[in-house]
Amino acid sequence: MPIALAIATLLVIVVSSYFQTIRAYPKGGGAYIVARENLGLYAGLLAAAALLVGYILTVAVSISAGVAAITSALPALYPFRVWLCLGLIAFIMLANLRGVRESGTLFSVPTYLFIFSFYLLIVVGLVRYFAGGVPVARAKAVAIPTVQPVTVFFILRAFASGCTALTGIEAISDGVPAFKPPEAVNASKTLLWMGGILTSLFLGITMLAYLYGVVPSKGETVVSELARIVFGNGPLYYLIQLATVLGLTLAANTSFADFPRLSWFLARDRFLPRQLMNLGDRLVFSNGIILLSVLSSLLVIVFHGNTHALIPLYAVGVFVSFTLSQTGMVRRWLTRREGKRWWLSAAINGLGALTTGMVMVIVAVTKFAQGAWIVVLLLPIIIAMFLEINHHYRAVAAQLSLEGVQELPSLSASKVIVPVAGVHRGVLHALQYARSISTDITAVCVDVDPAVTERVRERWPQWVSDIPLVTLPSPYRSTLEPLMDYIEQVEQNNGPDDVITVLLPEFVPARWWHHLLHNQTALLIRMVLHYRRNTVVINVPYHLEK
Repeated sequence: MPIALAIATLLVIVVSSYFQTIRAYPKGGGAYIVARENLGLYAGLLAAAALLVGYILTVAVSISAGVAAITSALPALYPFRVWLCLGLIAFIMLANLRGVRESGTLFSVPTYLFIFSFYLLIVVGLVRYFAGGVPVARAKAVAIPTVQPVTVFFILRAFASGCTALTGIEAISDGVPAFKPPEAVNASKTLLWMGGILTSLFLGITMLAYLYGVVPSKGETVVSELARIVFGNGPLYYLIQLATVLGLTLAANTSFADFPRLSWFLARDRFLPRQLMNLGDRLVFSNGIILLSVLSSLLVIVFHGNTHALIPLYAVGVFVSFTLSQTGMVRRWLTRREGKRWWLSAAINGLGALTTGMVMVIVAVTKFAQGAWIVVLLLPIIIAMFLEINHHYRAVAAQLSLEGVQELPSLSASKVIVPVAGVHRGVLHALQYARSISTDITAVCVDVDPAVTERVRERWPQWVSDIPLVTLPSPYRSTLEPLMDYIEQVEQNNGPDDVITVLLPEFVPARWWHHLLHNQTALLIRMVLHYRRNTVVINVPYHLEK
């Protein structure tokens, strides 16, 4: 209980700190924006990297814990826990792809069910305990298989594990614009309500676990054991398990709201791919939602849906973003001195920065060997990725810029090369198009099959008399290598401004699955030529009937 009270105190401090952040950033003050604006670019990128990792882990941990509640009630499903996790992630993804309003309505009722059922468990559990109605099942719950000395490190590790209860508090300050007007006022009220509910539920469940002597066991969660002791195996027990699953699913849904929004900010600033800025037909950031689903699903698969294996990775990134955000707020208050009581706001955020910074160090040290090292190593790698993406976008912008351009580069008439593998309507159609764009045309046939090549030579004069046919030997039955060598020879004979056009005849089947019945040589040639300078590739489709 002393550890739980310390965590509850920390929770109050963090809620108070983010209350100040919402006041200062009424249009949304995520850790990335606050840290970058007040502490500089690299601090902002570190906060963004930590938040992205935290959002991904929130989905993986929440869904894994929700499935653990299912398998606690229905042990026969335990071997299928990974598939259940993937199914729930897919469900949340589809709900969010439907749009914010639809997902909000879908998840509102389970929220109240979760809160009501857990308060019911706490109240009934406390009443039964102090009334002397503790069931015999407690003897099984208090069985402890091993004994470990209670050291300072042991206590700090327990504290670090409990601090995962604070993850998600920053979500409200990230998503202020999603609230109804006045956005900042409603966000502040929601933050205070959330802090009060979270603190009371956390302390209540911890008190019950302490009083009843419940400890974790393989295959059953602490909440499941508590519910079984307090309510037996009746309907209320299954209500608690259902509420747990729904509540943890909602926790995962927080990431589906904030991960795409943070990705949009980073993509806007050219630190992530521009595709993450695209809005889908439901006006949601579909690519961000899908990316989060894929990454969290991979985590679930790698860690086999094991909550105990995922939690050591969980809190490091979150407390890094907490610390940077609150430090940025202190810098803002000291620099701008907005309002009459700016010093009080600075003190509150300073206390938040100090405490969350201490917790960040504690979590990193005590959980390092259990998996926190992965996140510690991953954060600089993600920052390096941000910088590389930004460098690429800047280089592209510089090379495409019209600044300093005096006149357009001159290009000479193009030489057209037409690779052919036979003489048929598709080839004749392509040659007809080639005649319309150039008078310098050469057809090329790679001798992969001598019999086929001989038939091409025989039929060519009958159908094409004005375009020369060049046969390229291919002793290793390769189409690409002889063709590339021929194009390089032609390029060597050309001037620096000459452009080679490779015109690819291609017949298009009437049905999509017909493509599977034909080779994709034209596609391979186009892929290889795509990266050659002074080379233009044109596909000339000939559409087949059903």
